[in-house]
Amino acid sequence: MLKGGLLIGAVLTLSSYDVPTGWFIAGSQPKQYEMGVDKGAGQAGKNAATIKSIDAGADGFGTLMQNSAPGKYLGKRIRLTGYMKSKDVTGWAGLWLRVDQTSPYKLLAFDNMQSRAVKGTTDWKKYEIVLDVPAQATNIAYGALLDKTGQVWFDNLNFEIVDASVPTTAKSKTPEAPVNLNFEE
Repeated sequence: MLKGGLLIGAVLTLSSYDVPTGWFIAGSQPKQYEMGVDKGAGQAGKNAATIKSIDAGADGFGTLMQNSAPGKYLGKRIRLTGYMKSKDVTGWAGLWLRVDQTSPYKLLAFDNMQSRAVKGTTDWKKYEIVLDVPAQATNIAYGALLDKTGQVWFDNLNFEIVDASVPTTAKSKTPEAPVNLNFEE
């Protein structure tokens, strides 16, 4: 494990949490968050990962994430499940999953739970994301994110292959028909 730390001016501020092995910190404003393992806070009483805002004016998001090769998931539909709980989340939080092609870069599938986000204070609840991993995929990225302020914990993530009868959770960015043609919506 790595000990997290932020260099602010000439003062080194150590994070209260260790970054878990295989994971890394990212986001639009990662320095506004502490991220890592919260010992004893897990869904089953052991450890959980956490993202906690350290700036009352946090504006952006922090994510604790991983990348992996698609391997056995190529050409399959996959489900990412995990448990999350939250405290005083003013923006939103969620698990996220992205499937990429790297050369040339193309985002193939994405869901960050924004349309069904975790908000406020909640107890442990199971969440899922289902996406297709096309044969041309070269990377799978995933993790949890916190937008704005509060704290979120996540634990017991799992990947599984599901059949085509399980609907994907990704929302299409392209409407199925023309919308708002009179600009009244």
